[in-house]
Amino acid sequence: MQISAQADASISVKQINIVMKQFIAFVRKEFFHIFRDRRTMLILLGMPIVQIILFGFAITTEVKNVRVAVLDPSNDVITRRIIDRMDASEYFSVTRRFYSPGDIDHFFRRGDIDMVLVFSERFSDNLYTGGASVQIVSDATDPNMATMQAGYAMNIISATGQEMLPPGMQASAIVPQLKLLYNPQMKSAYNFVPGVMGLILMLICAMMTSISIVREKETGTMEILLVSPVKPLFIILAKAVPYFVLSFVNLVTILLLSVYVLGVPVAGSLFWLVVVSLLFIFVSLALGLLISTVTHTQVAAMLVSGLMLMMPTMLLSGMIFPIESMPAILQAISAVLPARWYIQAVRKLMIEGVDISLVLAEISILAVMAVILIAVSFKKFKHRLE
Repeated sequence: MQISAQADASISVKQINIVMKQFIAFVRKEFFHIFRDRRTMLILLGMPIVQIILFGFAITTEVKNVRVAVLDPSNDVITRRIIDRMDASEYFSVTRRFYSPGDIDHFFRRGDIDMVLVFSERFSDNLYTGGASVQIVSDATDPNMATMQAGYAMNIISATGQEMLPPGMQASAIVPQLKLLYNPQMKSAYNFVPGVMGLILMLICAMMTSISIVREKETGTMEILLVSPVKPLFIILAKAVPYFVLSFVNLVTILLLSVYVLGVPVAGSLFWLVVVSLLFIFVSLALGLLISTVTHTQVAAMLVSGLMLMMPTMLLSGMIFPIESMPAILQAISAVLPARWYIQAVRKLMIEGVDISLVLAEISILAVMAVILIAVSFKKFKHRLE
């Protein structure tokens, strides 16, 4: 009995050893496949690094680098002290001085300033009688950031004014007044609608186009299409046209919902808003074609689209977080994102109602991006075919 039990135990140990050796062999095989696939390794090891950097530096609600203009008809000792304190703070930078109230709206629409301080006349004299006032004019297309910026400015103004008052006088002698441009109701929809437009159009055009073309390559039908009498260029265009039409339908749907459900008006030219959107759709389609030339599977196309397009669009385009508050290197990266310029143009046309001449910079950048991306995409696709 004892010998039989020992024999059974020996067999069990051998079976366990065999199973473990097989298990370890499969683990080694899987590691080998992972290490051999450089794209998978890049995604597994690079994505956490990219995410922690983006979420650590891009996601910030801090007030930084706020461009301030000043309208100071009084130009006395106290107003100059307040202006100097604002400029010396880590939050604000006084970049312009206005001499007419008419300059305020013009420079806001150009995107050159974020806030304006308007001092009352004879500020020092009125300060001692309790009637001094300063108006803070802020761009409320991003209502949360406008409120925070105004709060920081009010604290600096009140503290500086109190220091200049004679002993015993109250800080309420200065009454900061807040004026919000373009979104006086403080609706958050004014901020996120342009961003959602950019994100949806980018995902539908770029991600779905790349997945559609890669799916044809995976199933082997792309080769069948390419040996047909139809030219490869027309095959690619035929794949892109449905997503172009769907993107236009989504654009119309978003605009209708924004105006009639969310109450966000189209303050500027609807025609130019559509033109800019169509240009952005072309750029997104070119990006989708470019992704399809460097990926071989639908999963890879989805990962590349998500890593290189969706996440940067959400974090670095100004859709959610202000670009001015980001580090310089992330601001440079955001400059190459088509969504940044599209969202910026939509906010100007749709929310601020600017003239087309003030959006020519964004249109020019998107046009250059469209030409470059389409040329590179077709060249790489033609090279792949050959």
